[in-house]
Amino acid sequence: MFKTNRTHYEKRSQVFKALAHPARLFMVEELASGERCVCELTAMLGLDTSTVSKHLSVLKNAGVVSDEKRGLMVYYSIKMTCVLGFFSCVQKSLDEDVRQQFSTLSA
Repeated sequence: MFKTNRTHYEKRSQVFKALAHPARLFMVEELASGERCVCELTAMLGLDTSTVSKHLSVLKNAGVVSDEKRGLMVYYSIKMTCVLGFFSCVQKSLDEDVRQQFSTLSA
């Protein structure tokens, strides 16, 4: 069964790999509130333009974001909005873990 669906799992894996970097997670969350140009994300992250562009390229190749060139500027927006629900799920689980650890320490 795995062999027949391997491409399916490889594509999912590409999305998870694309999200597996703190700077890229930040960018996706920022793009959830609206499109941004590379220069804005560069300023927010404090990284150089080439680094931010490489991160955006990884996200774009995985289908997480899309881009639009306007003159000399390139604007990015979130394409795969369902990842935001995943982020929320992960954060709830992490918050619950912290609450449980705090509860154990204060008992």
